[in-house]
Amino acid sequence: MKLIKPFITVSSFTFVSKILGFIRDILIATIVGAGLIADVFFVAFKLPNFFRRMFAEGAFTAAFIPIFSSILKQENKRKALQFASEAFSILFFILLIIILIFEFFMPLVVYILAPGFAKDPSKFELLIELSRITFPYLLFISLVSLLSGILNSFNKFAIGAASPILLNLSFILFMLNFEEVFSTKGHMLSWAVFFGGILQLLFLFYGIVKNKFSIFFPKPKYTNKIRRLLKLIIPGAIGAGVVQINLLIDIILASFLPSGSISYLYYAERINHLPVALIGFAIGTVLLPTLSQQISKNESKKANYTQNRALEFSILLTLPAAIAIFILANPIISSFFERGEFLSQDRILAANALQAFAIGIPAYVFVKILTPAFFARQNTVTPMKIASFCVLINFLLNIILMQYYQHVGIAIATAIASWTNAFLLFIVLYKTKKIEIDQRLKKIMGKVSIISIIFGYVIFYFKDLINISSDYKLFYLIIFVLIGMFLFGILCLLFRVIDLSDIKLIKAK
Repeated sequence: MKLIKPFITVSSFTFVSKILGFIRDILIATIVGAGLIADVFFVAFKLPNFFRRMFAEGAFTAAFIPIFSSILKQENKRKALQFASEAFSILFFILLIIILIFEFFMPLVVYILAPGFAKDPSKFELLIELSRITFPYLLFISLVSLLSGILNSFNKFAIGAASPILLNLSFILFMLNFEEVFSTKGHMLSWAVFFGGILQLLFLFYGIVKNKFSIFFPKPKYTNKIRRLLKLIIPGAIGAGVVQINLLIDIILASFLPSGSISYLYYAERINHLPVALIGFAIGTVLLPTLSQQISKNESKKANYTQNRALEFSILLTLPAAIAIFILANPIISSFFERGEFLSQDRILAANALQAFAIGIPAYVFVKILTPAFFARQNTVTPMKIASFCVLINFLLNIILMQYYQHVGIAIATAIASWTNAFLLFIVLYKTKKIEIDQRLKKIMGKVSIISIIFGYVIFYFKDLINISSDYKLFYLIIFVLIGMFLFGILCLLFRVIDLSDIKLIKAK
């Protein structure tokens, strides 16, 4: 299957990036902890990431790749790259204007983002300063996403998947070498974001040049193809935007909670994001160009097969991951973050949030797998409508649940809203006959459910073997996880979810 090899490529580089990301977060937890500075920086870092996911990874990539693939098939490589250059120029121009506007109005922006900070003037001023440093990252990472989309359309997945490694290396470099250079640790981390974005962009340009793709910087023009691109971008941006509004709502409401609440949610989300990125991001990255090519060739049966196998991958990998993270939330948080300024009470509060987030892990991945089925058909409106409804669900649940569970209530609301999003996306695709569940997937779903229950019971029974008071707790956790993965693999072989011929096939590919 075409998905397997690129999935392994993207997932492998994503794994390396996430390992470095954990090292980054361990250093942040050790050096900064979960107090005022950490809360302020995490909000400042969220700001460019919100618009990155909205414009770059959300709307722009979703609109760009199907059009680019269509031009590549119907015309030629030169015309496709010409369109890419025009898109690059337009994106740069739009983002530059957005950044200049936001830099000028940053006090108002951060007040909307974290109104609870306004009651502390020093905290609020620091947030303005850090946000002005981090926000230009949006320009760099958006251009990175576009260049990655070009490479992915030619089945060149490695460079785009490897680029996040550079951001994490920038963080680690700054924390290990430049702590004394900056007025606060928050400034140090913010400049690490800025320079990390520059490194990522230079790396992607290297990839474009290495593969001999001619990308130039023409004067921005409103051509028919650009008009078509923008027409798809607008609903896509709204759709991706409302999804990100869920995250902004979380921050806004958490800013009214006790100090440290934003940090607890951040550290929990970082752990929760690992399986989502390794599985959901990897499959979604490969799936969009693959489906776009199949649909442009009217290969509906192949497209349905591709979607079924993507769902099969996700169920096989996310269900046990969600169960394991839910059960092991406390030792996981302790092993990675409980040192230095990050105390035992911080561990408990972050672990509670992680358990709530873990409930939604399969849903987060399903959303990333199902939305490309719409984008590949140049339909950005339907995901927008569904996402808008889910924002309302998330907001209402946040208001209700945080009254009883504080920051944990926010995490629970996020998980429920994500399941609602995934369910509605699937229902629409199923009812419009854009996807049909085949017999192989039905059998896999039943078998994986049984295996996951057995797996969860074993994990729960032996979880106390991880001694969180030991200096070697991270080592014990890693060994425990590796044994758990081996056990799950054995169960999959026994229940014939996978067999040795599948493994041989993957190697062959």
